[in-house]
Amino acid sequence: MVSKDFTISNKMGMHMRPANVFVTAMTKYKSDINITFGGKEINGKSIMNIMAACIKYGSEITVTCNGDDEEAMLAEATQLIEGGFGEE
Repeated sequence: MVSKDFTISNKMGMHMRPANVFVTAMTKYKSDINITFGGKEINGKSIMNIMAACIKYGSEITVTCNGDDEEAMLAEATQLIEGGFGEE
């Protein structure tokens, strides 16, 4: 299991488009991914769960990956989150 803390940097937060970009990228991996936000664990492969969490600009989250390809999964998640999901 690997994890990393992030601060959401894109101005609109994880609204529909970045949530879709994130979920689409993460579903190609076999590992499980969870986002911890506001004391709750969110399935990182579920667009509905991510949208329902209302993760806004400046939010502190922790991404945890667990499985055979966890390192590669976390690396791509890091690239997406730190890159503002391609929005900035």
